[in-house]
Amino acid sequence: MTNNNQVMLDEVKVENDNKVRSEQLEKLLGNSKVPIVVPAQLPLPRTEPRRKSETSLLGSFNRTFRLSIGAGSKDAPNGHVFSRYKQSRFNARRIRKRVVFKHGDCNVVQANVAKRRRKYLQDIFTTLVDAQWRWTLLVFAFNFLGSWLVFAVVWWLIAYTHGDLLEEHLNGTEAWTPCITNIYGFTSCFLFSVETQHTIGYGGRTTTEECPEAIFVMCLQSIGGVMIQAFMVGVVFAKLSRPKKRTQTLLFSRNAVISHRDGVPCLMLRVGDMRKSHIIEAHVRAQLIKHKVTKEGESLPFFQTELKVGGDGEEDKIFFIWPTMIVHKIDKNSPLYNMSATDLLRERFEIVVILEGVIESTGMTTQARSSYLPSEILWGHRFQSLITFKKESGEYEVDYALFNNTVEVDTPLCSAKQLDEYRNMSSNECVGLLSDHMRTGLFPSVRTHSSDTLCSMDSLSIDDHIVMKVPTSPIPVTVTAPEETKETTPLRNGSIPKATLPVPV
Repeated sequence: MTNNNQVMLDEVKVENDNKVRSEQLEKLLGNSKVPIVVPAQLPLPRTEPRRKSETSLLGSFNRTFRLSIGAGSKDAPNGHVFSRYKQSRFNARRIRKRVVFKHGDCNVVQANVAKRRRKYLQDIFTTLVDAQWRWTLLVFAFNFLGSWLVFAVVWWLIAYTHGDLLEEHLNGTEAWTPCITNIYGFTSCFLFSVETQHTIGYGGRTTTEECPEAIFVMCLQSIGGVMIQAFMVGVVFAKLSRPKKRTQTLLFSRNAVISHRDGVPCLMLRVGDMRKSHIIEAHVRAQLIKHKVTKEGESLPFFQTELKVGGDGEEDKIFFIWPTMIVHKIDKNSPLYNMSATDLLRERFEIVVILEGVIESTGMTTQARSSYLPSEILWGHRFQSLITFKKESGEYEVDYALFNNTVEVDTPLCSAKQLDEYRNMSSNECVGLLSDHMRTGLFPSVRTHSSDTLCSMDSLSIDDHIVMKVPTSPIPVTVTAPEETKETTPLRNGSIPKATLPVPV
């Protein structure tokens, strides 16, 4: 009986230990149910857990494994650790995706085009010009080899049908006039085909008057050889003289900047030309590509909006002899009018800049492209000057090491719209205060609540935005100093207080 009680106590103890372990395991696995294997009768031996170093390779693996198990539970907010890693990589790729790469190539691939090969072969010249050099050279070589082989077979058939390849005719035992002299087999026909097509004429093999068909084929091969050679030389020359290669020496700044110029917020970037031969009639355009939803609910994922850009923000034509600033004024007509520095971090758009002009040395039109994402636009920066005058040589030197350098400047973080509203509100408050004091005939210095600027009589000559309507006859106005100040204090414009100033009509 005592043994039975002891066994029952051992079983209860084992069940309690298993229950505690299952609870700990559930906590470790995020309260998820796991199967518990209970031993038959004997309790599990207790062993001290081995200490594991968290800095070791195995410890780091265990720590990562525990994190992955805990993150994979239902209560985990971010999900599996590996899924978070994949999600971050996916987001990074989404941020970097663009329509036009920085070097100018378009990130567009045509798919599911019907009869694509046939259409490409119909315009074989453009296809070979656009193809890579290895394919162009391969077609170049196969064209000549194919034409040589085809006409070699024709020459062999002419000699064979005429009987020039018979043994008795080749040995010269009988008097025989062949169509082509010194033809002994297909190799001789191939050599004669090469000599005829390229007018080499070594003098060992010639056509005779015996076969009119041989004379006709010789004329046909001469004309065909000239056409093939002209076609392939034209393809190679077109590939070498493409204006696309000229764009390799046209530079766009790595980043665009937003700062104020003459009190107007402007988006600016820099373009440069490394060659001494200039781009004639250079003009620049810019497109803003952004997702748009119309009033009818239509989704336009790549809606293009024209940005008015130029050397001064007005004219798109530039005098392109050195690195030039391309300016876009952010005004009411700009799509960036409602965008602040905070919005720039959240927006998803792409600004594509296109520079076109005529190459001075060749007279061909070229086009260079680049693009800027919101992460590549620096708010509150300005480009550093890179043109200096060298007194020793009397020349202007352009330091392209400073081409992408920018400096920080004080720039409001609000949008251009908010800035204009703030200015209009400040101006209206100043006008209201001045009109109130005009009724009393006094013009003391008053500071507004919205801005810490001085609005007084002497500021009327500075601010040209304030329009005042006065009576037709002059009104004498007496300007006196405050009663607390006994000394005579000159006003800002240098006049003395307590003077009579006639207001003009």
